[in-house]
Amino acid sequence: MNGNQCHFYENSRCQSDEGTMVGLEKNKTLNNKSYREKNIYGGVNMTINLTQKERMLLEDQKSHEELCIKKYNDYASKAQSQELKQLFGNFATKEEEHLNSLNQILKGQVPQMNQQQGQQNQQQQAQQCQQNPKAQQMQQQQQMQQQQQMQQNQQAMNQKCGFINSADKDLCSDMLMVEKYVSGAYDTAVFEMNDTNVRQVLNHIQKEEQEHGEGLYNYMKNNGMYNAK
Repeated sequence: MNGNQCHFYENSRCQSDEGTMVGLEKNKTLNNKSYREKNIYGGVNMTINLTQKERMLLEDQKSHEELCIKKYNDYASKAQSQELKQLFGNFATKEEEHLNSLNQILKGQVPQMNQQQGQQNQQQQAQQCQQNPKAQQMQQQQQMQQQQQMQQNQQAMNQKCGFINSADKDLCSDMLMVEKYVSGAYDTAVFEMNDTNVRQVLNHIQKEEQEHGEGLYNYMKNNGMYNAK
């Protein structure tokens, strides 16, 4: 091999090595991008940095959730109605989930919510409806009729006896007031969050707080404790 051939060989090898390095860097960039997208869209916990104001608002919400848990558990033991005991107990469990989510955010992680599971359940229900829509529709109608019948029976019993449990009414009124305040506080916190994913988590929690308020309202209305005019 003469000098010119050696020079040509070395240049070709260098160009090949440079092309390999460029390819590796490109793949690394794509992999990093894919990893970031997986963090955002794939349900993997992301690491976030909170400002002092964000942390202060989240600490406030944490104290609210702790109070709700304490109250719901306490009122579940004090309520005389078995239905109300169960309602308070279910809400206490949800508040514990909210508290766990807030603790994760305060540690710099975005928690996974139950939205994906809910979407999967909706998809499964949709598939079942497509496969057997009449049976699904009949089942839903039966469930609604049973709930309405239970509510009507309870209302008729209350009207017949002229009895409204004032102690249970006070418990419901107190928790309804608490839920109104907590939901409003979440509204403020959502607007102060920089991270979109954190906003979505707080939105999800706020929605469930509003559902608690709706559950309390419906119980009070069905049992003659709340006259909607």
